[in-house]
Amino acid sequence: MERHCGRRWQGGSLRELRIHPDGVHLGFNSFTIANGRFGQFAYLGRLEFTPAPTTGTPLAPRYDVVNVTRLFDPTDIQPVSVDPKNPGVLVYDRDALSVGELRGFSADGKEVTYIGYPEESSNIDVFAADLTTGTVRRLTANPEYTDPVDLSPDGNWTVAMDTCGSDRQMFLAAMRDVPPITDVIATSVTSSTRNNGPRRFFQPILIDRYGDRGDYQGQRINASGDGSPGSVNDPNWNGMADPKWSLEGTSIVYWQALAVSPACGGENPLPCETPTAQGGRTYRMMIAELTSRKPTPAPKVTPISDDVPWGLKYEPGSEIPTPLHVPAGAYTFAGARGGSAKVVVTETADKIAIETVEITYTAYTDNGVSTLNGTEKVTATVPALTTSKVDWYSDLTQTVHAKDGTTTTNTKKTSSDGFHLSIDVLTNIFDATGTLTTIIDGKAYRQPANHR
Repeated sequence: MERHCGRRWQGGSLRELRIHPDGVHLGFNSFTIANGRFGQFAYLGRLEFTPAPTTGTPLAPRYDVVNVTRLFDPTDIQPVSVDPKNPGVLVYDRDALSVGELRGFSADGKEVTYIGYPEESSNIDVFAADLTTGTVRRLTANPEYTDPVDLSPDGNWTVAMDTCGSDRQMFLAAMRDVPPITDVIATSVTSSTRNNGPRRFFQPILIDRYGDRGDYQGQRINASGDGSPGSVNDPNWNGMADPKWSLEGTSIVYWQALAVSPACGGENPLPCETPTAQGGRTYRMMIAELTSRKPTPAPKVTPISDDVPWGLKYEPGSEIPTPLHVPAGAYTFAGARGGSAKVVVTETADKIAIETVEITYTAYTDNGVSTLNGTEKVTATVPALTTSKVDWYSDLTQTVHAKDGTTTTNTKKTSSDGFHLSIDVLTNIFDATGTLTTIIDGKAYRQPANHR
């Protein structure tokens, strides 16, 4: 297996490359096509310089990637699975390793960061896993979408590019403490609604080590400004990928792109803005100086082992693994603090994937504070390789009990004809019929308009 400029590796195209802090290892992702379905796996390998190669291409000095591990084990228990001691019961394992897309590493090199299986329904977050022990921790929890992240040199802070504040994902994810059961088939769609084609809604958010919790949802680092064209908080400038900490931890660099047609103008009411940057540029680099912080030394990182005990050694030409899924059947899913859910799973005709998940909640609660009742049914199909379609029916009611004895009622409901969304995971153009509306504390969160 090898990687060099403009080439491919034996297994697919490399994407989202991340140099490990030891300067010796490389993390990356690669798309897959198996059973007519589009997928992705994450990998970790060692960089090895070959000054005079005699095999492979090009026959010129190059770096090869060797001793590669796929950060996945098909024998591992998946986050939602059948209880091996009780085949009629589903369980959810918050500590299960589910590396969806590798995003980077901690500054000390001990952890890999990645987009993982949701801990709450429809809520896409970033997690970190210890490369040796497999211990998982959740880095973000806001119900909006998080993707690009970087961990500070001292390990105490995360900077995340997040749709927080845009309400882009809230129609799906605003209701908290809903177990991630429909997510076994819905994550491709729920994650793809974060953009409107090239129009993004990311802003840089600074979050402490303990993550989003209660009223603390991090701090937007470019919140100051009047929102005028070209200002630091101009909403037409989209946060792009990969914010980065400086080595001494006192500044953060990120980049943005200006929304241009067709992501503005036309039927989309967002106006197209005339670039104010020199030469009419529509890209800009931003540096946030954290003036109240004192420099801290960057950690010294020694080369890590090539072995990831919880991963699977990659063999060139090996068959793409098929992740395990819950087989068709009727199951019970118990609330940690009371109540339960009845879950009916239907597989595709060829039994290679789940097609429909139907859930009925009865006084379900994981925390003893919020109680969930009602039904939710999601059917997911794949009309084209990179296109996912969902037919979604929700009628959920959540009662939240405050410490002062008051209660709040939240709802997540579709229109009578359901919510039907078809979206390409590579282009992210929103196109739906029907409605899905979530009301939290009296505030209604509605889906974006089509093509927005």
